[in-house]
Amino acid sequence: MLIRLVINNLFSFGNQKEFTTIPNKRLKTLNHHKYNLSDDFEILKLSSIYGANGAGKSNLIKSLELFQTLIVKEEIPYYLKKSKFKFGNIEKDNKQTFAIEFVQDKQPFYYGIVLNNNIIEEEELYLSGLGKKDDVMLFERKTNSDETTTINLTKSFEEDTKSQVLKSVLLEEFVKPTVPILKLLSKRDNKFLIDVKKAFSWFDDTLQIITPDSKPRALAHRIDTNKNFKKYAEDIMCSFNIGINSLNAEKKGIDEFFGKDNESEKDEIIKELENSPKSMVSLRNNLGDEFVVVKENGKIWVKGLEIEHKNASGKSVKFQLNEESDGTIRLLDFVPAFRSAISKEKVYFIDEIERSIHPLLIKELLRKFSLDESTKGQLIFTTHESNLLDQELFRQDEIWFAEKDLNGATDLYSLSDFKEHKTIDIQKGYLNGRYGSIPFLGNLKDLKWHEYDSN
Repeated sequence: MLIRLVINNLFSFGNQKEFTTIPNKRLKTLNHHKYNLSDDFEILKLSSIYGANGAGKSNLIKSLELFQTLIVKEEIPYYLKKSKFKFGNIEKDNKQTFAIEFVQDKQPFYYGIVLNNNIIEEEELYLSGLGKKDDVMLFERKTNSDETTTINLTKSFEEDTKSQVLKSVLLEEFVKPTVPILKLLSKRDNKFLIDVKKAFSWFDDTLQIITPDSKPRALAHRIDTNKNFKKYAEDIMCSFNIGINSLNAEKKGIDEFFGKDNESEKDEIIKELENSPKSMVSLRNNLGDEFVVVKENGKIWVKGLEIEHKNASGKSVKFQLNEESDGTIRLLDFVPAFRSAISKEKVYFIDEIERSIHPLLIKELLRKFSLDESTKGQLIFTTHESNLLDQELFRQDEIWFAEKDLNGATDLYSLSDFKEHKTIDIQKGYLNGRYGSIPFLGNLKDLKWHEYDSN
């Protein structure tokens, strides 16, 4: 679960900005939106982020996605290398900071990383005391200007002889100045690094990010192997009244799928499958259809999603994913997201949640999640859809705004900062510019665009 996120000198974030899911204590509405952690520490299950085009709200999710890639794949993404705040002093302001506080398996953590010209200058992981007791260091890593790295770990680790041998080997052979060590330490079989494994699993598994270009992942496999999920997915999609009758998995043996003309490609996929930690490989054709390669009962299968509609005479007709509308594909992507957020302690970040979806439909989806008192996960999203600004669905501290200041830097602030009454029409206030974070519209007449007409 996410507690807070801090970003500095990244994309449109100039000075340090913080996004948090900690509830405002003065607010008493929608109390079931608060999850109680240890020592009566609470976090919120929903957050929406509004802002004009170019205000930087998507940059919050983009920043998190890039650092997730950096940590999980152990490489600096290309976009991260060119991501400094460009309205600052680029020659002087080299350091970029990313810090996050989160909960994994009931344990709160704090993780921070500082990049300096794409060198990881500092990296640290602590057991968080949530501001009520001291944080406990799990590791600290520093890299100097000569690109020499030092690591400090827990007292128990440092006093253990075998662990010291492990540390020496890691520093000599594996630690690189451009690569985080969180994953490296999490993969070691050492009893003093158990909490590091937990922390890494938050980035690797708990955190899920859906961008506007995302496609449904492993949906065919889940539908084929999980009857409860198949029923849930069909119930959801059929309730939207978009013509879908059922969801099915088309299943072929790998030899049949690739044929005799693609033996080399097939061999590469089999090799990748054998090395996959999840025993699954995802493929996409040039039309955007996903196929999942899995090994079951000693045989390798390729599964693809089939979407069944009925024509006017009631006859079933099968469609591939690329034949569906953008809105249908987007909804299919949301099916596992909402399912997981309801039943598991997952954290979903969704950029432009309303994209290609009717406003009434997305509001009804969020209403169901908002009013459900038994949810376990978090849903955090960006949107332009003012129809969602409803205090029956969101607490004031769950509504955030992104707006650029005079220096072109993104500022983040919550509706709860305005101390509005719980009965006020916040949608009307937002559209009237009461909270900022809306586009400044010029007078179209003054643009004189007819002067550019040509014969």
